Amino acid sequence: MARRERREEYKRDPELLRGVKDVDYKDAELLKKFMTDRGKILPRRLTGASAEQQRKIKGAIRRARVMGLVR
Repeated sequence: MARRERREEYKRDPELLRGVKDVDYKDAELLKKFMTDRGKILPRRLTGASAEQQRKIKGAIRRARVMGLVR
């Protein structure tokens, strides 16, 4: 059985969240960096965020969607 080659995943720069204490749902430009062009939330393995940061990002994106700030 042939071994599969492991593809290198694109990892975003974790410095996106450096200096940011709270992820605010009103900061649409920051939230768009953690979303695809179709509006899906990118997973942690691609964003480089910690689990706690990813939960904050997720909540902020969902709030912003309800408010109509992001798609």
